[in-house]
Amino acid sequence: MSSTPGTPGAEKQLREALEALAGQVEPAPDAYRTARGGWLRRERRRRLVLAVLITVVFALAVLIGLWVLNQTPSGTGAIFSGAHSPIASSDGLAGQP
Repeated sequence: MSSTPGTPGAEKQLREALEALAGQVEPAPDAYRTARGGWLRRERRRRLVLAVLITVVFALAVLIGLWVLNQTPSGTGAIFSGAHSPIASSDGLAGQP
């Protein structure tokens, strides 16, 4: 008795066939251990990649910051310039120890 898709018996036959097929499948004895080991390896790799990425970004930020700070002019600046400072010259104490 052959049934075409859409007939009431087709769904029942398909269910029975799939149940019979599923009953024949037996998992490998160490399937859980293998799957868990793979998951743990991926998790460790993900954490390691994240740690390396954070370290690289931090190192680049420090290097860029040091480079920017090193680009200042080498001459004397307006801050802490001694007698030419507006604070030192405004109180009349310029040049006095």
